[in-house]
Amino acid sequence: MNKHKVSLVSLGCPKNLVDAEVMLGHLPPERYEIVTDEAAADIIIVNTCSFIQDAQEESVDTILEVADYKKTGRCRLLVVTGCLPQRYRDELDKELPEVDLFLGTGDAARLVGLLDEKLGGGHVRQAVGQPDFLYDHTTPRVQSSPFYSTYIKIADGCANHCSYCIIPKLRGTLRSRAMDSVVAEAERMVGQGVVEINLIAQDITAYGADRDDGANLPELLRRLVKIEGLRWLRLLYAYPDGVSDELIELIASEEKICNYLDIPLQHIDDQLLGAMNRRVGEAQVRELIARLRARIPELTLRTSFIVGFPGETPEQFGKLLRFVEESHFDRLGVFRYSREEGTAAATLPEQLSERVKSERYKQLMKAQARLSFRKNRALVGRVEPVLVEGVSEETELLLRGRSVRQAPDVDGQVYITAGQADIGRIVSLRITDSSEYDLIGEIVED
Repeated sequence: MNKHKVSLVSLGCPKNLVDAEVMLGHLPPERYEIVTDEAAADIIIVNTCSFIQDAQEESVDTILEVADYKKTGRCRLLVVTGCLPQRYRDELDKELPEVDLFLGTGDAARLVGLLDEKLGGGHVRQAVGQPDFLYDHTTPRVQSSPFYSTYIKIADGCANHCSYCIIPKLRGTLRSRAMDSVVAEAERMVGQGVVEINLIAQDITAYGADRDDGANLPELLRRLVKIEGLRWLRLLYAYPDGVSDELIELIASEEKICNYLDIPLQHIDDQLLGAMNRRVGEAQVRELIARLRARIPELTLRTSFIVGFPGETPEQFGKLLRFVEESHFDRLGVFRYSREEGTAAATLPEQLSERVKSERYKQLMKAQARLSFRKNRALVGRVEPVLVEGVSEETELLLRGRSVRQAPDVDGQVYITAGQADIGRIVSLRITDSSEYDLIGEIVED
């Protein structure tokens, strides 16, 4: 029996990537073969993102691009999954006749049954269910990230209800995994060669708040750091008011927990933060940063901000720009406000023009680029732990890797100009040069 060849394109955030890996894991290997070449695939799955307008446009463009393989390749079925059909199921049904099957964010476990039905001549096309799925350690999963690094989703959904954000409608409310389940998955991953685990959720500091078994982030971390063979444990997407003294102390004292924290702040002006339905204001943010820097001087702090939120005045943007220029952050992401139908902020007056949003975006990114260059220059001469990831894309003469200060996919790289090491190994590297976002260095003896 010939196997059906399946290719999957995953768009958006690491949380989406985990969903894609779970979908692939459900495909029985005796009947389905996973391939990376869409032209060779009988079934193409596009796992979409619709967080903001740019992500929606990328998703639609990708769907139309791979739909050509139904004419030029061997594709029999085009499947679109994830956030976009969860949000726009009826509209997509009409506007994308090229697509054979739509699934939502909670339908991974139904994939095989629906594919079998379609391949058998079934007519089901729209199969978007409730966003209530939560994988665990027993759920099959195919790791697509490098063998030495992985993401583990400790919760799904969100209960914060920020006024600009559509996530609760796409992913449902907060659903935390059992601690035993997370630890079991981590142990299995480390047993397979993983040395870096990146913990993700919409808000990792809310982990366990929906459970009645005592689960919480600090207790989970205490259990994870005991896993032999795990080297780096990285925390991504922490809501500021959930960063407790207990959590800060754990990051400072546990060697395996990276001195790295991603805390999306969104703005610094109290009036705008209130309109965003954020629970923290400027005073709390500044106090949190001071506590973090005092207890963890070597902390790499990443955040993200929104520019062009409805009603943002030049003075309020100027306040944000000055806050960034105060050099609080080592890494910074900036989003132009996207007016998303179904969110509270979409109904606010004083919506700003795309031109104003773009100008403010450029100003903030330019300011952070200067700061990033200065911070990277300050590392020259220091010895840093670096995870070797392979050969540089620019030249086979250089190895590349990531410092403990750099998260996968969102931060820069380290280019290794001297010394040899196996991929997946963490080495000591002396920083010899830097650019705005990347570092350059030489391996030194441990």
